[in-house]
Amino acid sequence: MIIPAQFDAQNAEKKWYDYWLKNNYFRSTPDERKSYTIVIPPPNVTGVLHMGHMLNNTIQDVLIRKARLNGFNACWVPGTDHASIATEAKVVAKLKAEGIDKSTLTREVFLKHAWEWTDKYGGTILEQLKKLGASCDWERTKFTMDDDLSESVIQCFVDLYNKGLIYRGYRMVNWDPEAKTTLSDEEVIYEERQGKLYHINYQIENSDDYITIATTRPETILGDTAICINPNDERYQHLKGKQAIVPIANRVIPIIFDEYVDMEFGTGCLKVTPAHDINDYALGERHQLEIIDIFNADATLNKNGLHYQGKDRFVVRDEITEELNKINALAKTEVHLNKVGTSERTKAVIEPRLSDQWFLKMEDLVKPALNAVLKDKAIQLHPNRFENTYKHWLENIKDWNISRQLWWGHRIPAYYYGTGKEDFVVAENIEKAVELARQKTGNSALSISDLKQEEDALDTWFSSWLWPMSVFDGIRNPDNEEFNYYYPTQDLVTGPDIIFFWVARMVMAGYEYTGKQPFSNVYFTGIVRDKQRRKMSKSLGNSPDPIDLIKQFGADGVRCGLLLSASAGNDILFDEEMCQQGKAFGNKIWNAFRLIKGWDIDENIEQPQSAKIAIEWYEAKFQSVLTEIEDHFEKYRISDALMTTYKLIWDDFCSWFLEMIKPGYQQPVDAKTYATAIKFLEDNLKLLHPFMPFITEEIWQLISERNTSEALIISQWPEKKNFDNAIINEFDWASDVIAGIRTIRKEKNISFKETIELKVLNKAQVTDRFDVLIQKMGNIDSLEYVDDSVNGALSFRVNANEYFVPVAGSVNVEEEIEKLEEELKYLQGFLRSVQGKLSNEKFVSGAPEQVVANERKKESDTLSKIATIEESIANLK
Repeated sequence: MIIPAQFDAQNAEKKWYDYWLKNNYFRSTPDERKSYTIVIPPPNVTGVLHMGHMLNNTIQDVLIRKARLNGFNACWVPGTDHASIATEAKVVAKLKAEGIDKSTLTREVFLKHAWEWTDKYGGTILEQLKKLGASCDWERTKFTMDDDLSESVIQCFVDLYNKGLIYRGYRMVNWDPEAKTTLSDEEVIYEERQGKLYHINYQIENSDDYITIATTRPETILGDTAICINPNDERYQHLKGKQAIVPIANRVIPIIFDEYVDMEFGTGCLKVTPAHDINDYALGERHQLEIIDIFNADATLNKNGLHYQGKDRFVVRDEITEELNKINALAKTEVHLNKVGTSERTKAVIEPRLSDQWFLKMEDLVKPALNAVLKDKAIQLHPNRFENTYKHWLENIKDWNISRQLWWGHRIPAYYYGTGKEDFVVAENIEKAVELARQKTGNSALSISDLKQEEDALDTWFSSWLWPMSVFDGIRNPDNEEFNYYYPTQDLVTGPDIIFFWVARMVMAGYEYTGKQPFSNVYFTGIVRDKQRRKMSKSLGNSPDPIDLIKQFGADGVRCGLLLSASAGNDILFDEEMCQQGKAFGNKIWNAFRLIKGWDIDENIEQPQSAKIAIEWYEAKFQSVLTEIEDHFEKYRISDALMTTYKLIWDDFCSWFLEMIKPGYQQPVDAKTYATAIKFLEDNLKLLHPFMPFITEEIWQLISERNTSEALIISQWPEKKNFDNAIINEFDWASDVIAGIRTIRKEKNISFKETIELKVLNKAQVTDRFDVLIQKMGNIDSLEYVDDSVNGALSFRVNANEYFVPVAGSVNVEEEIEKLEEELKYLQGFLRSVQGKLSNEKFVSGAPEQVVANERKKESDTLSKIATIEESIANLK
């Protein structure tokens, strides 16, 4: 068999992905095995793959492939989310580019455009995930607007309404003037921005006196209906019972007193605009103030904005400031740092707005969700530090505003039959609604034409919170076989930024409808950032195209590169060098495979003792590392699991084991050693397959002819066995000896082809089990144990043993001492640096466990090297 010199990633990726699909390796149906289920966090239907998706879905694929190898019935359900706000905005923009205004269309015509858009772009991101190697059960692909999922959403709404948990209320809400819809509190991002504090004079009615109010939003004075003062503020006691005049509007408003006002902020006086601030609204209710709304839905001023009608709020801010200045009503302005609420989706500045909306009561729903994570531990968060975030959100929860003023989405199943606030019914469809309306009114003559359905759609998250259940039809048909087999799912992989939007809400829905948790573990990925620690985004232009990366480095290289730097919950600083490192690792494995397959095999020669020892060692080492890898997986340290696998294959297998068993130049290898080397290679491929599926399947299939039941993807994870830890420790010693011999050869320009002697001052009585390998790897002609040091020889120390290599010619002692002292100085400086880190409590408690362990090993290794060099210097002196 001729094996190519290079691994052809693009050809292998298409070949093996098609092969996996053709043989239904990703397909899962209920059977006698235990299920292992992951539901994909559904990306936006019109989205494209970005680096966050790459990281998130690579981790999911690692978990699902590992479960498959472990013998579970692994099911990974893919799908997309309809993303009401984002998708509607894209469709509106497309129509606008074609000269069509949404407001001129009927709902039905607009939805036709939206479905055309979805059909055209909706499958893009899922097709891109296939290039990554995602082993989803594609026949199970779901979309949150599919008929069955839509029915589940509507059924859920009706059920919660009938339980008294959903209600319609007139409330102050967060308004996105760009998307022209309300948002929940969790969809508002607060940003610190530098603005101004405007000090405005309000004249006291029937007086030349005035009162000064400080505000960050001078445009809203046109909606002022009172001035409020703290009753304990002695500066303003004389204003009780007085009224003031709003500048420009010339409207007379009362001066009221309420302890809500902070006497220390600004001038201690507050302008009250009940229509445009949630706290002002509460004040207005307490003092029965008039409500004057000055904004249109797009945040331009309406007729209450007087001569500013039709102008944008921020334009008016500048213009009204000028006008206030002209009429001597502007006392001063000053720079002011302010927190501004912005839309998570459109980035528009949010406007508080009063409107009728639909809300879901959260007080009772939240209790089992809190217990599941914090008390019962039915759900584990990884890393567990996110429990504090989860706890904070849920303990401070407010009723969920679930209505959106959008057409794209699930239309709220409320039907109005009159103009009164309670003149509506809630039902799964209009036929049922008519029956309910007749019962409610006693009017049997009511017909479908008399009912009008609510215009608003449901918040997108209201469908997503049912996702682990609805994908298995668990809401409509909770007793179906698949739902009972696959639910609860096992693992969820997502970002911490949606811990409340999605994770907590799924937990609430799971307990409300099944009494069970929707998943057992939540793995939080970090944010992928660039080298400057900036979050990757299109607007910054710092995010590479994932598909281009796959073309350049191969899917395996990108997956490996990302995961090597992605510990749970920690942000990763992305550098394309990481992908290059992943690609280089693939090349290392490929070349190791080519090396083994390039050996001639002789059935008649005996297995050398050196090969026997090497095999005994690698068997033990493999089992030791397998235990470590399993521990990493159990603790969801996916990056550590890959790094441990990486070191096993690169260092232990390629750099040591293959060198130890490699036959001499143009010599054959014995059949027993060759067969064992192939077995070890296959075991290594099994460990690596979840991380790098394509190159591992390629090598697996090239090793020997395989039928479809023997593909690597469905093979068995290596079995854990007892192992001899002593031989591992002995090899660590032997490898240091070999390294010492090679260092002397290099420093003294002694060719590796030239045999040398080795004499050992055996103070520690270390086993001679590895002597045969030391001789082979160091090209030692004779190895002798002696009772005293050897004059005229270079020495090095490993543990308590001193090794002497006689060198032809005299040794320049002063030169050797100078060289050793220089190295000693460097090592002592390095040690101080490492110990400085380890003495820093903040570093030790805050850094990942593996990072701290690495620093401790650096300290231990450096101390050992320092001791060796100090003894060598003493011997030379």
